[in-house]
Amino acid sequence: MPSEVHRRAFLQLLALAGAGSAALPALAEAGTGFPLVSRGKAATIVVGSGDQPGVRRVVGDLAADVERVTGVRPAVSFDVVPADGPVVLVGTLGHSPLVDSLVAAGRLDVRDVAGKWETSLSQVVDGRLVLTGSDQRGVIYGVYEVSRRIGVSPWYWWADVPPARQAELHLPPERFSLGTPHVKYRGFFINDENPALGTWAPAYFGPGKAPGFPNGFNHLFFAKIFETMLRLRANYLWPAVWGRAFAEDDPLNHATAKEYGVVMGTSHEAPMMRGIEEWNRHAVPAVRDSSGTIVTPGHDPYGGTGEWSFRRNGDAIKAYWTDGIRRMAREGFEGVVTLGMRGNGDVSLPDGDGIELMREIIAAERDILARELSTDVPQVWTLYKEVQRYWAQGLRPPDDVIVVFTDDNWGNVRKHPDLSLPPHPGGYGLYYHFDYVGGGRNYKWVDTALLANTWEQLHQAASYGNDRLWVANVGDMKGNELPLQFFLDYAWDPASLPAERLSTWERTFAAENFGSALASDIASVLHDYGRLQSRRKPELLNRRITVDAAGVITYDDQMTPFSLVDYRELDRVTEEWQDLAARTSRIAARVPAVHQDAFFELVGYEVTASANLYALRRAEFTNLLYAAQGRASANRLAAVTEARFADDLALAEKYNTGIAGGKWKGFQTQPHIDYGDVARYGPNAPWQQPELNNVALPDVIFPAVRRIEVPAAASLGVAVDGSAEAWPGAAGRPVLPEFSPYQSAPAQYIDVFNRGRTPFRCTVSAGAPWVRVEPRGGRVEEELRMTVRIDWSRAPRGTTTVPITVSGAGQSVVVDAVVRQPALPASWRRGFVEAGGYVSMEAAHCSANVPAGPVSWRRIPDLGRTGDGMTPFPVTAASRAVGAGPRLEYRLTLVTPGLVTVWAYLSPRSNVLPGDGLRYAVSFDDAAPQVVNITKATGADDMTMNRQWERTTSDNVNLTSTRHEVGAGPHVLKVWMVDPAVVVQKLVVDTGGLRPSYLGPPESMRWPG
Repeated sequence: MPSEVHRRAFLQLLALAGAGSAALPALAEAGTGFPLVSRGKAATIVVGSGDQPGVRRVVGDLAADVERVTGVRPAVSFDVVPADGPVVLVGTLGHSPLVDSLVAAGRLDVRDVAGKWETSLSQVVDGRLVLTGSDQRGVIYGVYEVSRRIGVSPWYWWADVPPARQAELHLPPERFSLGTPHVKYRGFFINDENPALGTWAPAYFGPGKAPGFPNGFNHLFFAKIFETMLRLRANYLWPAVWGRAFAEDDPLNHATAKEYGVVMGTSHEAPMMRGIEEWNRHAVPAVRDSSGTIVTPGHDPYGGTGEWSFRRNGDAIKAYWTDGIRRMAREGFEGVVTLGMRGNGDVSLPDGDGIELMREIIAAERDILARELSTDVPQVWTLYKEVQRYWAQGLRPPDDVIVVFTDDNWGNVRKHPDLSLPPHPGGYGLYYHFDYVGGGRNYKWVDTALLANTWEQLHQAASYGNDRLWVANVGDMKGNELPLQFFLDYAWDPASLPAERLSTWERTFAAENFGSALASDIASVLHDYGRLQSRRKPELLNRRITVDAAGVITYDDQMTPFSLVDYRELDRVTEEWQDLAARTSRIAARVPAVHQDAFFELVGYEVTASANLYALRRAEFTNLLYAAQGRASANRLAAVTEARFADDLALAEKYNTGIAGGKWKGFQTQPHIDYGDVARYGPNAPWQQPELNNVALPDVIFPAVRRIEVPAAASLGVAVDGSAEAWPGAAGRPVLPEFSPYQSAPAQYIDVFNRGRTPFRCTVSAGAPWVRVEPRGGRVEEELRMTVRIDWSRAPRGTTTVPITVSGAGQSVVVDAVVRQPALPASWRRGFVEAGGYVSMEAAHCSANVPAGPVSWRRIPDLGRTGDGMTPFPVTAASRAVGAGPRLEYRLTLVTPGLVTVWAYLSPRSNVLPGDGLRYAVSFDDAAPQVVNITKATGADDMTMNRQWERTTSDNVNLTSTRHEVGAGPHVLKVWMVDPAVVVQKLVVDTGGLRPSYLGPPESMRWPG
C-alpha cells in the first residue's frame, strides 16, 4: 500500500495536470503500478543520445528529483536498455528510435499526440514507463509532471520548498496526457530587477562575463530560470534588461536556452533579437541643437551617429539589427523575433509617431529576416503604450506576425480584437504586468496581484481569441511566484479554471508547497492577502489623490489615502492587516521546521511585512494629525513609527541572512517607504523608487514624523469623530456625525486628550438621558476615547441635537450630537436603508439580477476592493441599447427627499472595445436610465497615461456618478449593462451626508425582502 504521506501528496496534486486539465490518476499501490523506486532500488532512466538536447538534459533533473524524495538516485542510460529491472523510457516522437520502435510495433498509440504542439504522453508499455511527446517540450513537461506527482514543487529551488520524503514510489500504469496548451507561447519577462535580483544574482552565481559589466546575469543564473519555466510549463522568456544584455553578459546564455529547449525573445522595446543595452554599451549618441544640427558628434560600431533613431541613423540601426538576426541563425536557438521600434529607455520614438514611419521600420526588419534567416521564424509586434495608436490608425503588420495587446501596466487589458472584423491571421497575444516601473508609481516590492482580477482579465483575453503568445512582467520573478504560476496555468488550459475553481487552485498551490494538513489555512491567508493588497499598492500608502469641482487632480505624497477621521477607515484597514498577520503567525507555529524557510519566502514575509507597513503608516499619519492637534501622544506615535520601521528592516535582514543559510543575501533590498521624497532624491520621486544615479537608496521614513514640545501643565483637548480639528482652539462647536438607528458605520466617538505632561481627570455629561457616553470620564494621561451611543427605545422621533459637555483641567468643550430617528412605515422597511446621509451597497448584494436573453450580470468573488464584483457575461456579449440590457436591481429606502448622487465604484477598466468608451446606465424605479461613458467621465487615457489614468489605476477604482431627483420612501435602483467589460464593485447613494473616504462607507443596514 502507498504510504499515507504518499496519498496526501496525490491529493495535493489532483488539480495540477495543467491548469487542471484531466485529473491525475491515483498513485498506484505497490505491486500494481510502475515501481519508480521500490525496496531501495530505482528504475533506470533510458534516453537516446540523438534525442533533442532538452530531453537529454531533463532526465538528469528527473533522477535528481527522485533522489530528493527517496534518497535513491536512478541511473541514466543513453541508448542502452538494461536487460532486467524497471525502466523509464524517455524520448521524443521522431527523434527516439526506442520510442518510435514501440509505435511501429503497434505497442504505443500516438495518434492523438503526434504532430501536436507540446503534447505529452505517459503510459506503461510492456512493463516500461514511457514518457514521450510530440516535440521536445512535450516530453519535458511530461517528465516534470512525474516530478510533481512524486512531490517535487516547481519552486523547490527558488522558494526552498522541500519534498516529502518517501521510501517507495509507484506510478499508475494508465495512459495519461497533459493535453495541448491553449496558448502557444507562454512565458514571462524578468524586468525592473534592480536592486533586488540585480544585487543578489551576480553575488550568488558570479558576475557577468562582459568586460566592464559585472552585474550581468550569466548562464548559471539563467539555467535556474529555464528549469523553473519548464517545470511551470512555460516556454518563452524575455530576459532582464536593466543594464543587462543577455547575449553579451555570457556567451553561453543563448546556448543554455537551446540546451534547455526554451524559446527566447526580447521585450517590446528591443527588436530583432537584440536587447537595447547591446546598443547602449557601444554607442554614444550625437547631440543636436534645436535645428537638428549635430553640435557634438556621436558614434556607434556601425559608423553611425550613435543615435537610436531610424530617421537619423537608419543605416547603423539596420546593420545592428542584421547582426542580431545573423547571431540567431548562427547559434541556432529557437526564438520569437520582436518587430517594431520604440525610443531608447522604453519611451516613444524620437522620430515622431507617424504611421508611415512604423510601416517603414517593420518593412526594413522583414527584409533583414528574409535575407539573413527567414520570415517563417515567429515574429511579434507588441502594442505597448503609444504603439497601440498605430493599430488604432489602421496599421497592420504582415499576416504571419503575432499582434500582442497589452494591459495598462496595472492589470487592466487595454484592447481586445474587434470581433466584427476578420481575425488577424497571425493571431493575438497578451503582455500583462505583475510588476511595473512608471507613473503614477512603481510597484516592485511584493506580490500585489488579486487572482480574481487576473482571472477576469485573462478570461476576457482568451474569450476574444487571444491565444498565440502570453507574457507576464514578473519583476524579479521571486516574490511573484503565485501570480506567475496562476498566469501560466491559465494560459495552459483556461477551460479548466472557471472562477468557481479559484479557491481550489489556491488550496492546490498551498498543498503542493506545504502539504495538505495546512493547505486550507495557508490558502485562506494567501487569498485574503491578495484581497487586502489589491486595494492599493503598498508603495502608494503615502499618497492621497483628490479631485476638485473643476476636475483638477492633486497628489499629496505626505498623506494617507485612507481617512484618518471618517468611518475609522485607516484603523479598520490596518486592523484587517494585523488580524491577517496574527493568523499567519499562528500557522507559522504549526509549519514543520523543514518548511519554515519556504513558508517565510512564499507567505510569511509578504504578509508580515505588509501588515507592519500598514501599522507604520497608521502610526506615522496619526502622529502627524496628533502633532497638529497638540496631543502629547504624538511623540509616543513617533516612537511607534520608528519601531515599525526597525521591524521592516529586521524582516528584510531575516530574508537576506536568516533563512536558507543566507542563500538570499542582498535580495530583499527593494525600497518601498520613501517614495515621493523629492528633497532627498529629486523630481522623479513622485513615481520612481528612491534612488540616486540609478542606484537604489535605503528607505527612510517619509514623511518624517513630528515631535512636539509638551508643556508640563495639564491642558484639555477634545477631538471628535469625523473631524481633524481640535478644541479648544478650532472655530465653532464640534459636531459628531449624525446618529441613526440604522447606521452600520462604527460608533461615533469623542477623544479627550492631554496637551500637557501632567495627568488630569475629565468628566462628561450628556444633555439627554438616552445619550450614553462610555466611559463617562476618568483619568487622562495622554488620551481617552469615549464612545457615544443612543438608546433608541427612548430617543424621540425626528431630528434632535443633544449637547455633550466635556470638562477637565479647568476647561470645557461642548460637543453636539445630531440624532435622527425617522418614522418609517412598515411598507418602507425593505432593502438597504439610509443612515448618516447615504446608502452604501456592495454590488453583489442586489435584490434582483435580471437577464436579457443569454446575457446577465455575474458575480466574481472578491473582485471589488471591499467585496465581490459584478460584470456582464458572456464577456463577448454585444453592446446593448440603453434600457435593453441585463440589469441589477437594489431595493433601498431613503429618508431624505431631493437630489441624490449615485456613485458607482467600478474597476478601472480600459476601453477594450472599438467605441469611444465603456458605458453603463443607472435609473431609479421606472425613470429613464442615465448613461455614463466611463472613459469620458473620468478622462482616463491609458495611451497618454495622464493624471486621470494615474488616479484610477492608483486608487484601483473608477468613480463615476449620476444625479437623480427622488422622494423619501422605498425605491429600486437599477444598474443597466450597456457595454460588456464593465465591473461594478459598489454603489453609494449620497443624500447629503457622505463623508470623504478611500473605500467608501461601510455597507448599509439591509432589511430582508
